[in-house]
Amino acid sequence: MRKLEEIELTINNESEEGVFAISLVDSPAIEKNFIALSSEYVELKVLDEEKRIVVGFALIPEKRIYRRIEDKEFNIFFTKETVRKASELFMKQLNLNKFTTEHEKEVNGVSVIESWIVEDPKNDKSNIYKLGAKGGEWVVMSKIYNDQVWQEVKDGKFKGYSIEGYFDGFDNLKQSEEVDETKELIKDFLKEI
Repeated sequence: MRKLEEIELTINNESEEGVFAISLVDSPAIEKNFIALSSEYVELKVLDEEKRIVVGFALIPEKRIYRRIEDKEFNIFFTKETVRKASELFMKQLNLNKFTTEHEKEVNGVSVIESWIVEDPKNDKSNIYKLGAKGGEWVVMSKIYNDQVWQEVKDGKFKGYSIEGYFDGFDNLKQSEEVDETKELIKDFLKEI
C-alpha cells in the first residue's frame, strides 16, 4: 500500500478563513478548496428525544482524512491549534444557526447550544456522552427545532456533523509533472520576453 501525501490545513487569515457552517451528513463531500468534513469515525448521539438535542465531534485533531481532488489522492489533517482556532472563529463570527444537510441544502431551526474543546479527556463533559475523546477535539451540541430535520435524525439519515469552511494548505498539494513542466515553459517564455 502506497503512502499518501499528507496536507496540514491551517487558518492564516481569520477574516477570510475558518468554519462558516455545520452540516448534518451521512457521508463526506468536497469541492476544491471548499472543505466539507464528515464525522466519519464518530457517531452523532441523540441526547434527549424530548428536548431534541444531539452531540458529536465537529473536528478531531491529527486525524488523517482521505480526500481526492481530480486525480490526486491525499490525506488532510488539522492540528490541535487549528481545531481550536476554527471553533473560536465559528463562535466569534456568530455562525451558531448556520446549518446545512449533506452540504447541499441550508436549513433553519438547528442551533449550536454548546461548543467546547476537550482540554482534559479524563474529566471532560464529553465523557457523559461516551464520545471517546482523546484531547483537543471540538465538541458541538445542537438543538433541532425543525420537525423534518429532527425526524431525519431519529430515522438515522444523519450520522454526524461535518464542517464547512475555507482553509489554507491545498497549495501544498504536490503538482503533477505535467503541471510542473507547464510552469517551467511559462517561466522560460517570460524570461525571453
